[in-house]
Amino acid sequence: RCHHCSTAMLDIPFLPFCAFLGTLGLLCVAMVGTWCQHWRGGFSLDGSSRTFNWHPVLMVTGLVVLYGAAALVYRIPNTWSSPKLPWKVLHGSLALGAFVLTVLGLAAVFCFHNSQGTPNMYSLHSWMGLGTVLLFSCQWAVGFGAFLLPWAPTWLRALYKPIHVFFGSTILMLSVASCMSGINEKLFFSLKNGTMQYKLLPAEAVFANTLGLLILIFGVLVVAALARPSWKRPDSNTLDSRQ
Repeated sequence: RCHHCSTAMLDIPFLPFCAFLGTLGLLCVAMVGTWCQHWRGGFSLDGSSRTFNWHPVLMVTGLVVLYGAAALVYRIPNTWSSPKLPWKVLHGSLALGAFVLTVLGLAAVFCFHNSQGTPNMYSLHSWMGLGTVLLFSCQWAVGFGAFLLPWAPTWLRALYKPIHVFFGSTILMLSVASCMSGINEKLFFSLKNGTMQYKLLPAEAVFANTLGLLILIFGVLVVAALARPSWKRPDSNTLDSRQ
């Protein structure tokens, strides 16, 4: 009886869960924008630190939130009774949008470093972030060739599908780790004077650390939704043939 009760409690409908997840994602975007606007001076394209501020906003928006939305497209129950091709296009388009925002975010940080004479690619955060973006680009290109172009045979798609799903979740968690390490690195660099030291936990540190935790929760919930068996789109030869 206890087992059935616990199972019922965990049987959360997908759409309310998705609405909560969307709200959490929007909150992450709003918080990173607020952090950069309120504490870091706002946004600009002049090569100053305000140019750098585009980097965290675009990375969180693209590499975490929009990428997470793309990953959950196939979990929407309303899509299960319709042909798969339109949802493939939506999935690929959202991922492409996330990739474009990510590239713009990289351009912002490289522009800032070059204008300030700061070396590029010297920290663990930068290595992890660039590696995630490169893996993401390979994932999108191979997925586009395997699932959207008509040349790929069915057996090849079936062979590659679990690999694609695995690396999709892996890239999301790498994105979350990169964002969290970037937030921590920025706080260490910025909060150094006597009244605003990071170890004294000023308001900016509390706010940014909270942002990092929310990004982590968002990523974990997306991966949990991807792993939930009852939310997976049923495989059907009929749907593939209808496509």
